Amino acid sequence: MSKFRSNFNYLWESLLELFFPDYCPGCGKPLMMNEHNICTECLIDLPYTYFDNSRSNIVTDVLKGRINTLENGYALCYFRSKSRLQKLLHSLKYENKPQVGTELGIYLGNELKRLGFSNFDIILPVPLHPKKQHIRGYNQSEKIAEGILQVIPDKKIDTKSVERVIFTETQTKKSKFERWDNVKNIFEVKRRQKLENKKILIVDDVLTTGSTIEALSATIEKKVKNVEIMVATVAVARKM
Repeated sequence: MSKFRSNFNYLWESLLELFFPDYCPGCGKPLMMNEHNICTECLIDLPYTYFDNSRSNIVTDVLKGRINTLENGYALCYFRSKSRLQKLLHSLKYENKPQVGTELGIYLGNELKRLGFSNFDIILPVPLHPKKQHIRGYNQSEKIAEGILQVIPDKKIDTKSVERVIFTETQTKKSKFERWDNVKNIFEVKRRQKLENKKILIVDDVLTTGSTIEALSATIEKKVKNVEIMVATVAVARKM
């Protein structure tokens, strides 16, 4: 009976895939049965950074001297305009595709684990303002963090200890100075004790100028004793 049920479920899923296929947000092609959220072709085509030395790369170079307690940083891919990766990230943030963030987070988590970049205590997704999170329905950085947690399951995601208390405009068209001025006082530590004496992995979707992560880190360093900060993003811009 269980074998019949298994075969029936397989047949039913196959028919659903045939008549109501899911589409890859990176290229628009139907997903095959063994593909989840992002097609194999898009995953192969992503512009991976291959930072084998996580202590010497664009992420750490950009944030060095700006985050006092920075241990290291990592990005899964380089950000390229009009690329499949940009389409994937756009679908994550603006097209109600949270599962894309989780899928990318799994790949990011695998690289962190491979590089031995998993000796942190807490995963801290960059907080969204409650108003923006209500509009979007979720925090895209939290979805990426959930993917990392699937690969490195002995950690915890902390979404309560730090909050974004000021609603800001989009950073997309701002200069480096304008970005920093836009975010420098937007975060507030709510549960200091939960972060004390911890190594914190800050997770975000894209690192451009680093202003948001710098502001978040500065708030934590100012209010919390004895912390170390690590940074992981899905993408990093080549030119800052």
